[in-house]
Amino acid sequence: MSALTAYLENKKILILGMGREGRSSLRYIRTHVPSAQVTLADQRDPQIEGVPGFYGADYLEHLDGFDLVLKSPGIPFVGVCVPQDVEVTCQTDLFLRFSGIPCVGVTGTKGKTTTSTLIHEILQAAEMPHILAGNIGVPVLDEIDDCAGKVAVLELSCHQLEFMRTSPHIAVFTNLFPEHLDHYDGFAGYAAAKLNIALHQTEDDYLIWGDVQGLRAYLADKPLHARQIPIGYDADRDSPFLQRLARCNARLPGKHNAQNTFFAAAAAKCLGVPQEAIERGVRNFGGIEHRMEPVGTYRGISFVNDSIATAPEVVLLELEALQNVDTLLFGGLDRGLDYTAFIHALAAGSVHNLIGLPQTGHAICDAPALQNAGKTLYKAADMADAVRAAFELTAPGKTCLFSPAAASYNVYKNFEEKGRHFKSLVREIGES
Repeated sequence: MSALTAYLENKKILILGMGREGRSSLRYIRTHVPSAQVTLADQRDPQIEGVPGFYGADYLEHLDGFDLVLKSPGIPFVGVCVPQDVEVTCQTDLFLRFSGIPCVGVTGTKGKTTTSTLIHEILQAAEMPHILAGNIGVPVLDEIDDCAGKVAVLELSCHQLEFMRTSPHIAVFTNLFPEHLDHYDGFAGYAAAKLNIALHQTEDDYLIWGDVQGLRAYLADKPLHARQIPIGYDADRDSPFLQRLARCNARLPGKHNAQNTFFAAAAAKCLGVPQEAIERGVRNFGGIEHRMEPVGTYRGISFVNDSIATAPEVVLLELEALQNVDTLLFGGLDRGLDYTAFIHALAAGSVHNLIGLPQTGHAICDAPALQNAGKTLYKAADMADAVRAAFELTAPGKTCLFSPAAASYNVYKNFEEKGRHFKSLVREIGES
C-alpha cells in the first residue's frame, strides 16, 4: 500500500468538479482505494452510475459530513463555507505530499506553459527520466503509479495551488499580473494562491522568480525560506551561455521568452543538468499551440495566433517581440481587469489597426484615449467579422496578431477553442 492510498483509506471523500481532473480523481480512488466512500458534486450531472452526487446550482453547499473534499481546478470558491473538520485539498497537493519524488513546479500569470515545456525538452535532451503534468493537460494522479525514480515537472495554475500544504523542491514563479479576479477575492486572493508554490519551501529548496516590478514588490515581505534565484529580462548581459540561449530558437522571440528560457535553464541547473544538454533542449523546443503560433501567410499578410494571452501586460510584450504588427485583434470576457495602461500603450504604439471583439474589445475601442490617436478602430460582431476586417485592413508584408488580453468564456469554452476558430477562419478566408 502506498502512502497516498493509506492516507485515503476508509475516508468519506467528496470530489468537487467532474472535469478532466475530477474524473481522474475518481478513477484513481476506484482503482486503488475501494474502501473510500466517494460522492461527486458539480453544477451538471456527469451521468456516472453507481456514485452518489450533488448536482445543480447549490452543489457547493454540501461539504459537511466528509473527511476530505478533493477540489478540481476552476471551481470558484469565494464565499464557500467549509466546515471546520473538513479538509479541502487537490490532486497537486496530494502528489507533492505523497509521491516521494523531486518536483519542479512552475507558476506565474503567464509563461508557465512555455517554461514547463522548455524544462521538459531540456530533461529529454539530458536523458533524465521525468514526467510533465499538471495544468499542461495531464492530471498528476494519472502519473503517480509510474513516477518512481523520475523528476516531476508540474505546470501549476492558481487553482491547483490554492489549497497546497506542500511546495515543490524547485519552484519557478515567472510573473504576477491581475488575472482570474472573478474566481478570487480580488487580486490579493489570486496572489495568495500563487504564493503557495513557495510558501512551504525549506532552506534546502530553490525559488526561481521573475525579477520584474510586480512580482519583486509582492515577494519582498513574504516569509520565504528557500534559496532564491531572481532572474530579470537582462539576465544574459554578462553570460555568453545565456546570450546563446536567448538567441538559439526563433520560436522564442522577445525578452519575455528569453526570460522563460533562463527560468528553465536555472531549474535544470538545480537538477544538475549540464550546459550542453540545456542548450540542446532549448534548440529542440518546437513552440506551443496558441502561444505566438504562426498560422501562415495569406494574401501577403502573416497571421499569428496568441489566444493564450489573456492578460493585457502579456499582449504588450508580444507586440514588442514581433515588431511588425499592423493589426491587433483582441477582446473577450470582461472580468474587471484594469485596461488603462493597455489603452495608453496602444494609443502610443505603432499598431495601426485595432479590431475589438465583444466585450472588452468594444469597450477598449470606445476609450477616449484611442479616439484621436490616429488608429483604425473596428468593433467586430464576432470572430468571423474580425478576421474579414483583418484581411481588409492589414497591409501586405505586415502581421496580424490575435492576442485577446481577455478570457474567452463569453463565447468560447476556453482559449484553445477560440484560437482554433481564429486559425480555421484565417485559412478559410485566406484560401477563398
